[in-house]
Amino acid sequence: MNRRLGQICGMMFGLAAALPLYAAGWLSNPGFESDPASPTTTLPGWQLYGSNDYGETGAALAHSGTNYFKVYQSFSGSVNYNGIYQDTISGPGAVYAADGWAYTAASDVLAGQNAAWIEVSFRDANANVLSLYRSALITTNAIAAGAFPKSRWTYLAVTNQYDPLSYRLTNSVTRLIAPTGTTVVRYQIEFQGDANYSAGSVYFDDMNLTQTAGAPYGNMNIVWDDEFNGPAINTNLWTYDLGNGGWGNSEREYYTSRTNNAYVAGGLLHITAQAEAYGGSSYTSARIKSQGLFSWKYGRVEWRAQLPAGTGFWPALWLLGTNITSVNWPGCGEIDVMENNGGNPLMAQGSIHSGSDATAIYNFADGGTTTNFHTYTLDWTTNAILFYVDGHLYESQTTWSSSTTNAYPFPFNQPFFLLMNLAIGGSYLGNPTTNAINAGTAFPGEVLVDYVRIYHVTDPLQLALRRAGTNLLLTWPTNIVCHLQSQTNSLSSGLGASWFSVSSNASPQQLTPQNSSVYYRLASP
Repeated sequence: MNRRLGQICGMMFGLAAALPLYAAGWLSNPGFESDPASPTTTLPGWQLYGSNDYGETGAALAHSGTNYFKVYQSFSGSVNYNGIYQDTISGPGAVYAADGWAYTAASDVLAGQNAAWIEVSFRDANANVLSLYRSALITTNAIAAGAFPKSRWTYLAVTNQYDPLSYRLTNSVTRLIAPTGTTVVRYQIEFQGDANYSAGSVYFDDMNLTQTAGAPYGNMNIVWDDEFNGPAINTNLWTYDLGNGGWGNSEREYYTSRTNNAYVAGGLLHITAQAEAYGGSSYTSARIKSQGLFSWKYGRVEWRAQLPAGTGFWPALWLLGTNITSVNWPGCGEIDVMENNGGNPLMAQGSIHSGSDATAIYNFADGGTTTNFHTYTLDWTTNAILFYVDGHLYESQTTWSSSTTNAYPFPFNQPFFLLMNLAIGGSYLGNPTTNAINAGTAFPGEVLVDYVRIYHVTDPLQLALRRAGTNLLLTWPTNIVCHLQSQTNSLSSGLGASWFSVSSNASPQQLTPQNSSVYYRLASP
C-alpha cells in the first residue's frame, strides 16, 4: 500500500525536510522485450506516430535482450516526424532523470538533414507543453565528428532544456523538474525526416525515465478514501444496490448485501460472485455505491484492485452524476474509471457516457493482466478526463456532448458518486449464455480492492509548530486524509524507525515540552 509521508517535526523546534515518495522505472516495455516477433508496428506500452516505427528482433543488434526499436523518415517530400511516446502521471515539483541508447548502422547511416533524439516534456491535462528537454541530437554532423559513431550503441542522456514555444536551446541541466500545472510527463523518441527523401535509420533500446525526487502527485493529496482496514464494509461510506432485472445491460446476477457477496477481510474489500439460484437469478454478486453518502466534483480517483478472469465476469469502478434522479441516464453522465471483460484479462477499458460515448482500451505490457493488482486512475478537470493504468496515460477525453439541452462541459461539471460492482453476463460482454458462462468460468469469482482514494490540490502535507503559552501547538491541514505519528529514536534511523500513531489525532495538537526528543510526522493515508 502506497503511503505519503509529510514533514517531520521535532520537539526541539527543528524542522526536517519532507520525506519524498520516489517512483522508479516509469516506462512500460522500456527495452521492447514485450514486443511480438518483428518487424512489427505493435509496441505494447507505446503510442506510435508517423508511418515508419518498427519493433525489431535480433540479439546480435539489440543493446540488451533480443528486441530494439527502429525508426526512419516518411519520405513525404516535406519535413516529417515519426516516433513513439509514453505519457505517465506526474505533478508539480517531481524531479526526473531520463536517458536511453541509440545506434545508426554503417549500412543505413543517417543522411541529409535527418535528425533523431530522446525528448521529455511536461504537459497539462490538455496536453499543452509546459517545459521541454532533449538529449543531444543525432545528426550527420554529430556522426561525422565522432560524437555519435556509426555501428555502435551510444548513450544519450536528456540534459538539454528548450523553450517550448521557440524550440530554442536555453540551458543544460542535470534534473528535469515538473513545473506548475503539470499533469503528465511524456517520454518520446523522435525522428525528424527532411524534405529531400534522405535515407538512414536509428535504433533505440533500453529507454529510461526515473523519478529521483519529489512526490509524483505534486500538490495533490488524499481528501477521501477507504483503505478497507476495518472489520466490515463502512456503512458511513457505502450503501448497496439490490435486486436483479438486468440493470439496463441484460446482466444475469442478483445483487445482495450479504457477506456471501461483499465483505472486508485482510485489508481488502471482497466483491464475490457466486453461482447459485437466488431471487430468480442463476448468480449472486454485489454492487456498492457512495450515493447519498459522498459525492464530489473534479480531482483524481485512484483504485487498486485485482480482478477475476472468466467468461461472464464484468468488474468495474465507475461514477454517476448525483442528478441521475432528475435527468436520468445518460443525461446525468457516467465515467467508467475501469471496466473489464473477464474473458480477456489482458485489457482494461475507460469510457465516458453522456449521450455521446467515447472510450479506449489499455493493453497490458510486460506480462501484466487484470488478475494481478494494478492501480487504475482517473484525472477529472473542468475540460479534460484522463485515464491511466499503473500511472500510464492511455486515454484523454476533452470534448463531449449531452443528451440534455445543457451546454458543454455538462454533465461532467456536476458532482458524481462512486460505484463498484462485479456483474455477470450482459451486453458489454456480448450477452454470453448461462451455459457459456458455466462452461468457461470458475466460481466463486472475486474483485479484491486494496483501496479507493480521491485526491484534490491542497495545501502541502506538512506540520507547523508554534508556541501557545508555555506549551507548543502542532497543526496541519484538516482537509487531507492523514494521521499523526511519533517516535523517540534519532532521525538518522529515518524510514526504518518505529513510528507509532498518536491516539489523539485531531489538529491542532497541544504538546508539552520535554527534556527528551520526540519527533512527529504525518502519514497519508
